[in-house]
Amino acid sequence: MDVTLSLIPYEDKTILQNLMQLYRYDSSEFDGHVLNDHGLYLYKYLDHQWTDDYRRPYLVKVDGEIAGFSLVSLDVPKEFMKLSTAERTNVISDFFIMRKFRRLGVGQKFATSLFQQYRGIWEIRQTAGNKVAQRFWAKLIHDYTNGHIQKEEFVQNDRWHGPVIVFQS
Repeated sequence: MDVTLSLIPYEDKTILQNLMQLYRYDSSEFDGHVLNDHGLYLYKYLDHQWTDDYRRPYLVKVDGEIAGFSLVSLDVPKEFMKLSTAERTNVISDFFIMRKFRRLGVGQKFATSLFQQYRGIWEIRQTAGNKVAQRFWAKLIHDYTNGHIQKEEFVQNDRWHGPVIVFQS
């Protein structure tokens, strides 16, 4: 199984837009996203993925077939972090693997590649109700860091509701 990741160029914005529909549908049971009057899930930061210097939209493929995406924010200042006290922190804003590729190690390879590519402090947030995602990230980060997690906490405030893990890559 050949797992590859690449930045999504602006010209392929519709790929991310289409995958975002699948992702929002898949996660709507946990985060409460609702369809608009046109039957679509809105994502107001889509264009920001190419206009904000700190954002990186990634596509993951398995044997050449689209398998998911991740939206990464790099060097986010500490005032925008939930737990990290580092001056700059990397964040995975959204992470989605198509159902047919789950439990095959694709998500692990994808996330690990991102951690390797962008060394530093990472803050990974999970939605409170998504227990599968919580188990995935907890195991992946524990294995990746050999248990050396800087901070792990359930955050509940006006900006976030759910577990947050901070670690160094």
